[in-house]
Amino acid sequence: MNIKPIRTKSDYRAALAEIETLMTAKARTPQGDRLDVIVTLVEAYERVHFPMDLPDAVDAIKFRMEQQNLSIEDLEPVIGRRNRVYEVLARKRPLTLRMIEGLHARFGIPAESLLKQSHEPRKAA
Repeated sequence: MNIKPIRTKSDYRAALAEIETLMTAKARTPQGDRLDVIVTLVEAYERVHFPMDLPDAVDAIKFRMEQQNLSIEDLEPVIGRRNRVYEVLARKRPLTLRMIEGLHARFGIPAESLLKQSHEPRKAA
């Protein structure tokens, strides 16, 4: 198997083209093994050259609400009364550590996202 590192954009494009030709390869065949190795190299290249930023806390909560069809009432046991939930979702109130722990434990929202606060300035009440 002749494999080389992906160092340039040209190498990256060539690897993507090869992945496309190998997409129908069966697992545990020489072509399937080659596909696994090239995909791993592409993923490593993309992690360095195209890093994806985590969503902020509010975006992560809203995404999970949409995914699991959650309502404001579902968040109340973790965040607090309805008005507090609305304040958090409007970015007028930051999450507390207790809220972060509850949202992570109850809804499986990644703690890394919940710890990331929005960079938007808070509006005066």
